[in-house]
Amino acid sequence: MIEIISGSSYSELNQSIDQFKSNSPFLDIKFIQAMEKSKSIGENTGWISFPLIAKKNNKIVGFMPIFLKEHSYGEYVFDHAWAEAFQQHGLNYYPKMISAIPFTPITGPRILSNDIEIKKALIKAIEKILVEYKISSCHILFPEKKDHDLFNEMGWLSRKGVQFKWHNNSYQTFGEFLETLSHNKRKKIKQERKKIEKNGITIERKQGLDISREDIDFFYQCYCETYRLHNSAPYLKQSFFYELLKNMPNELLVVIAKRNDLNIASALSIIGEETLYGRYWGALEFFSGLHFELCYYQGQEFCIENKIKYFEGGAQGEHKLARGFKPFDTFSNHFIAQPDFRVAISNFLNDELSRIEDYSSELEERTPYKKTI
Repeated sequence: MIEIISGSSYSELNQSIDQFKSNSPFLDIKFIQAMEKSKSIGENTGWISFPLIAKKNNKIVGFMPIFLKEHSYGEYVFDHAWAEAFQQHGLNYYPKMISAIPFTPITGPRILSNDIEIKKALIKAIEKILVEYKISSCHILFPEKKDHDLFNEMGWLSRKGVQFKWHNNSYQTFGEFLETLSHNKRKKIKQERKKIEKNGITIERKQGLDISREDIDFFYQCYCETYRLHNSAPYLKQSFFYELLKNMPNELLVVIAKRNDLNIASALSIIGEETLYGRYWGALEFFSGLHFELCYYQGQEFCIENKIKYFEGGAQGEHKLARGFKPFDTFSNHFIAQPDFRVAISNFLNDELSRIEDYSSELEERTPYKKTI
């Protein structure tokens, strides 16, 4: 007999969840617990923890990272128009349910179990909860392809998006990678990196136990500056990064730029088993090319030196194409409880799909790599 239960905190879960995490550092339970402990999610944030757990003979046999949301910020799959449509018809869109890693547009498992029937039971449990508690909808954000296909099979709506990923084709040096690009793109990158040198900027990379609390302090100062420039407040609290440093140090890469022996910019990435994830950055001084150096070229060099297969540079950004990143498909699934809106949103997604596929084809044609005959 499978029992499906919902929790109110990820702090209640122990490392037994990690049996399902595959190779995603974001599904290490310590990552989500760091968000809770730092109060980056929870009360007054619009993110309410609602982990869904499957048990059999009192053992955890399945898990989904679920949250109740009171807004649509920090998701990177945009449904504000859907919320407005609900409101215009006198219906509540919020709270809604989502399965995602907060503030993290990274593809990964969303139904964690080794048994397909348990996965289906978790999906059916979500549908039942929506009806029972009169919740408008549930949204599965950035699921890996096999999870996406299962939700499709269970009748959920499907949505497609595009992000960018760099492929490390066993390069021995950054120069070897540059040789695969067209002349103009290669020249542009060399010019950008030369500007950094001419401005007297030096770069230092730190990983794991080499990262100090002071490094995190400086990084966070830069991270906050990025939000300040956009007249907004950072989602993540400083103590979140302290928690990562304490509990997941080997998964952290901090890059620091210096000029005249003073720190001027920093970026923080998360290291997975075969992918480097560029996540956060900021600068206290502006220099042309500094963002590209810290957020892309340093990551690519790190992957080459450490034989890491892929580098994801974060959500959106066609400018990544010129730096050797290639487009790839992302997915989401949606269950809309209200029948009329379900039909309307389904029609919207069908129309959107053709535009997304045209966009993907256009991106493929703009490859920065040398043309092969």
